[in-house]
Amino acid sequence: MHRHGYKGRKFGRERDQRRALMKGLATSLVEHGEIETTLPKAKELSRYIEKVITKAKKGDLANRRAVIAALSTQAAAFKLVDEIAPQLGGRVSGHVRVTRTRLRIGDGAQMATIGFVDELKAVAKPAAKPAAKTVAKEKVAA
Repeated sequence: MHRHGYKGRKFGRERDQRRALMKGLATSLVEHGEIETTLPKAKELSRYIEKVITKAKKGDLANRRAVIAALSTQAAAFKLVDEIAPQLGGRVSGHVRVTRTRLRIGDGAQMATIGFVDELKAVAKPAAKPAAKTVAKEKVAA
C-alpha cells in the first residue's frame, strides 16, 4: 500500500474534528503570535495558516470572508486582515516558522513552537473620533 495522493494528517480524528482543531490552532496563533503544540500539528497548521495569510493579504471582501470562515472568531480574523497581514507584505510565502522545542513529559511527544517569522508590532487603536465632537459643537454654536 502506498500513500501517493493522500494529503494532510488525520490525527486520529474525523473530518469535522480535524477542521475544528485547525481553526482553533490558527485562531490561537493569530491571537498570541506564537503557540506550542505537537510537531505534526504544527507542521499541518503551517500549511493551513499560510493559505489563510495569503487571503488576508489580498484583503478584498471575498477573501476577508474566507478568512473569517477559516478562523474561529471574527475578532481574530479582523486582527489578521487589518493588523498582521499588512506587516507581512514584504514576504511572498514562509510567513510562519516551526521550531522543535522539547519532548512532552507524559507521552514523550515531540513538541514544537510555531510563530510568525517577522517581528509583529502592536498597532495602536485609534482614539474616539474627535471629528464628530467638533461637528456637534459647530451645530450648537450656529
